[in-house]
Amino acid sequence: MFQDKTLVCKDCGEEFIFTVGEQEFYAEKGFENEPTRCKACRSTRKAQRGAGGGIRQMHKAVCAECGAECEVPFQPTGDRPVYCRECFQNRRFNGR
Repeated sequence: MFQDKTLVCKDCGEEFIFTVGEQEFYAEKGFENEPTRCKACRSTRKAQRGAGGGIRQMHKAVCAECGAECEVPFQPTGDRPVYCRECFQNRRFNGR
């Protein structure tokens, strides 16, 4: 079903292989998007995010499922529903 794919890193512009094993892992975890960065750029980005102490700015939102107030690590734009942690997990694991 899966075949190795050649993708282009959006940071460095280099080609990298999205292997069958990686694709199977993504499918198993329910990830819908292919990686956009090569392994080196992903590692660099992860290290840069970790260098800031791992503190993320949180934004207030209202869950589209249960109506509870919650905080999310991104700025809601109103064009897509936002879910609290519990509803997000329920939707993710129940395949909605």
